[in-house]
Amino acid sequence: QVQLVESGGGLVQAGGSLRLSCAASGRTFSTYAMGWFRQAPGKEREFVAAISWTDGNTYYADSVKGRFTISRDNVKNTVYLQMNSLKPEDTAVYYCAADPLGRLRLSYKRNDYNYWGQGTQVTVSS
Repeated sequence: QVQLVESGGGLVQAGGSLRLSCAASGRTFSTYAMGWFRQAPGKEREFVAAISWTDGNTYYADSVKGRFTISRDNVKNTVYLQMNSLKPEDTAVYYCAADPLGRLRLSYKRNDYNYWGQGTQVTVSS
């Protein structure tokens, strides 16, 4: 059974940085794509970034491009989201997700991701 466990969230001042981690287990992920999504109070869950486990290709939402970096460690089966220059509007619960068709697509659509973690809270104070 696929398990995704996020960590690294917390409270940070605007302009600061955080690194989120997503430890994946229960499957061989070489054909998957991994994504980060976030959900702020009263808003829909939105795409943040994705990475292909096969070739490392990445894809970012415009709102985080140039500030956030997604990466993976194939040995540790872990995906990271390095978040720099954080803004109050980045405050949300951040979720890690896995798409088993990662060899065919690098998707921003929630419905393409079959597996989800429990989320980690990121709060950016002004």
